[in-house]
Amino acid sequence: MANLIIVESPSKAKTLKNYLGSGYNIVASKGHIRDLPAARLSVDVKNDFAPKYNIVKGKEKLVKELKAAVADSDEVYLATDPDREGEAISWHLAEILGLDLNKFNRVTFNEITKTGVRNGMANPRKVDLDLVNAQQARRILDRLVGYKLSPFVSQKIRRGLSAGRVQSVAVRMIVDRENEIRAFNPEEYWTIEGRFSVSRKVITAEFYGDEKGKVSLKNEAEVNEILSRLDGASYYISSLKNGTRKKNPAPPFITSTLQQEASRKLGFRAERTMKIAQELYEGVTIEGYGSIGLITYMRTDSLRVSEEARAATAEFISGTYGEKYLPEKPRYYKSRSNAQDGHEAIRPSTVSLTPDKVKASLSAEQYKLYTLIWNRFVASMMASCVQNTSKLEIRSTVSGEPEEKYCIFTASGYSVKFDGFTVLYNIDDGDEKSKLPEGLTKNETVKNKELNKIQHFTQPPARYTEESLIKTLEENGVGRPSTYATIISTIVKREYVERKSKQLIPTELGEAIVNLLKEKFKNIVNVKFTAQMESNLDLVGEGELDYIRMLHDFYDDFEVNLQKVKKEMEGVKIQLQEDITDIPCEKCGRMMVVKTGRFGKFLACPGYPECKTTKPFVVETGATCPVCGGKVISKKSKRGYTFFGCDNWPDCNFMTWDKPTEEKCPNCGKSLFKAKGGVLSCLDEKCGYKGKAKRKKTKEE
Repeated sequence: MANLIIVESPSKAKTLKNYLGSGYNIVASKGHIRDLPAARLSVDVKNDFAPKYNIVKGKEKLVKELKAAVADSDEVYLATDPDREGEAISWHLAEILGLDLNKFNRVTFNEITKTGVRNGMANPRKVDLDLVNAQQARRILDRLVGYKLSPFVSQKIRRGLSAGRVQSVAVRMIVDRENEIRAFNPEEYWTIEGRFSVSRKVITAEFYGDEKGKVSLKNEAEVNEILSRLDGASYYISSLKNGTRKKNPAPPFITSTLQQEASRKLGFRAERTMKIAQELYEGVTIEGYGSIGLITYMRTDSLRVSEEARAATAEFISGTYGEKYLPEKPRYYKSRSNAQDGHEAIRPSTVSLTPDKVKASLSAEQYKLYTLIWNRFVASMMASCVQNTSKLEIRSTVSGEPEEKYCIFTASGYSVKFDGFTVLYNIDDGDEKSKLPEGLTKNETVKNKELNKIQHFTQPPARYTEESLIKTLEENGVGRPSTYATIISTIVKREYVERKSKQLIPTELGEAIVNLLKEKFKNIVNVKFTAQMESNLDLVGEGELDYIRMLHDFYDDFEVNLQKVKKEMEGVKIQLQEDITDIPCEKCGRMMVVKTGRFGKFLACPGYPECKTTKPFVVETGATCPVCGGKVISKKSKRGYTFFGCDNWPDCNFMTWDKPTEEKCPNCGKSLFKAKGGVLSCLDEKCGYKGKAKRKKTKEE
């Protein structure tokens, strides 16, 4: 009889078989095997929040197969992912399969390599019930908020809305930022840029101030006064300082910084980044190596790096770049105070597997992300970059004026003396200052070529992007890095926020929900309160706080307030401007409004019940039908998937899963449609044109 190992994903099972051989039967649970049913609350609030779990729909057959596999095995090991969620899945499996929770049958792998798997199998432990309780507490907490608050919000604003515990705080941050932008009053200020020449070299310097110190120029009149004062002035270098400075590498990635940097450098959304990272962790078939996990576990907020990995990386750096690229002392990075230290930082599991060695075996996206992770980690273990710095002051003198009267222009720059870690990775790409000309000397005379006055206005705070929102969520302790991708995709999918040129902008619907929650349920959208809840969940996971007590502390006050607010707002309905269309009702002339029913959106007359007119809700795409020339509209399948069809249906039965574009076919002039992979096609069968969509270059490129 073989030993049974249960993992979460089939791809991880495939990789493990590569290391464990025929003595093990490895099967996958394919995620959660048991959960709270979606159709009801499934939490007994009167019985200390006892959860009522069911087998996940569609997994009944898998459970039978797992039970049979357990019966045919000598030993059973639970090898789900090494985090709270994975711990909970192991616990559910143990409960369903009748496994002894006092047995040392839980194994975890920080990396799916021969060494990582061997270490994991050599150190089994019990299922950590504290971690399980932390996951249960989060799940129950989110269920209580979602199932109690969502119906109320839907009743007051629009049917089918959801008010999640952490997602509502994220939307509030985006709404608050939008309000800051609206309230912002730009202020005028000016600068003077001088171009000076010396020995055929040009120095660009900026006006700093005068003999009294720094001068801020608020309007053009003040600028003109300075320029008038400088009329006919001579200039010389009054101060020149040269030096060196060290620039240290950024630490290895944790989940949040990986998501931020993949967004900034690769243009990847957080959800996409995590999907690709999961693939790299679980294992990819590499030519000459078989199936191997290329990176360590990607859900982590610890900067710890194993000594074994340090030694291997130091050996690689010295052998590839030379001893001078090693730091004087090994680098150790300090994790945040509230970081979970169960896993290492995200790093390549085998540093000798360079991106070039594995490129042929990876998809384009996998290669890009692996290169980012590999470069960042190896650079984090390298020597500092050393820069030559220079700073100078140019002072004016005016004939006939006393020497103590003058104006100052300043300039600074640097050049690279030793590239160090930047040979691989530079987090400040695009932020380089040009170096100053060499051979300058103090008291040297310079000639003024031109003085330019430049008007500026202060800018409002920038809208959030995925990158900056993730950074802010982490800084405020809201949610966990493993949840950020889901939070952002959820609030966009539910149309509380929309993406425009990478910016996250609140919709009227999102603002309405936030305003309602801010007024009636302050704690739900309070950043500090939500962060404290996150800290409490950590305490539960560490065995320092009882999760039932924690749930009572939250829910007892929440339920009282909910009932109070329901009475206060009885009969109140919030009308959104975005729901009002310019389509008149055919019977009474009122402008129809968008409503949401069981089968999605539809148009209805606001005069209900006097007028009960309804019409289908149509989203036009701007494309024309390649068959009859009608409008191509967006539609939803029964399972909620978006497809596109002709609005002349049923007279015209054109439909496609390909996305309509604004581009026209160069052959026949009809609308082009984009399929997966970015291929543009003309769907007129007589034409059949195909071409590649233009791709925007990333910053890295």
